[in-house]
Amino acid sequence: MLHRGRALVEELLKRRSIRDFAPDPVPRVLIEQALEAANSAPSGANRQPWSFVAVSDPVVKREIRVAAEAEERAFWEGGTTPQEWLDALAPFGLDWRKPFLEVAPWLIVVFKEVHGLNDDGSKRTNYYVNESVGIACGLFIAALQTMGLSTLTHTPQPMRFLNTILERPSNERPFILFPIGFPAEDCTVPNLAKKEWGDATSWFTAS
Repeated sequence: MLHRGRALVEELLKRRSIRDFAPDPVPRVLIEQALEAANSAPSGANRQPWSFVAVSDPVVKREIRVAAEAEERAFWEGGTTPQEWLDALAPFGLDWRKPFLEVAPWLIVVFKEVHGLNDDGSKRTNYYVNESVGIACGLFIAALQTMGLSTLTHTPQPMRFLNTILERPSNERPFILFPIGFPAEDCTVPNLAKKEWGDATSWFTAS
C-alpha cells in the first residue's frame, strides 16, 4: 500500500500546467480512459452533476479560441480587472492570446449541472455541485498525468459562450476548459515551488 501510494505521489509531483502544446495527435482511447476515471468521482446524493464535451474538430477549436480571446482581451486590457489580480499573474508572462486552444489536439470542456431535469421537465435539485465537479476534474487531471499527457485548467471569464458553441442546455454552466496534449519541444514552465504538504496540514490524534 505504501509503495503504491508513494508511486502515485511521485507521479503527481511531476505535474505542471503547460500552455505550449505540440500538435502531435493524442489517441481518443486515452481521452476516454481519463474521462472514465473522472466519471468515477463521488458526488452529492450521487447526482453526478457534470458533463464533459470532447473537441478535436479544428473548426470548433478555432471558434472557441476566437470567443475566449475576446473575453480574455477584455480581462487584460478592459480596465476593470483589479490591479492586484493583474500583479499576481504578472510573473507568469500571460496575456489575452490563447493559441493553445487551437494547437492542443483535444479540448475537454467540463460543464456543471446547476440543476437536473426530471422526465416531465421539472427541475431536480443537485447537491454540492461545485464540490462534486471539482473532485471529478481532479481525478481527470490525475489520470492524464498518469498516462503521460499534459493539460491546463483554463477558465476564461465569462464562459457562457461555450454553451452556445457546444450547444449545451441552459441548466449547465461551463466549469473548466482543459486543453490536452503533449508539451511542445520548446515548452517552458515557471520555476514554482509548492508549499510542503505538512505546512498545509493539522493533526488531531489520540495520545
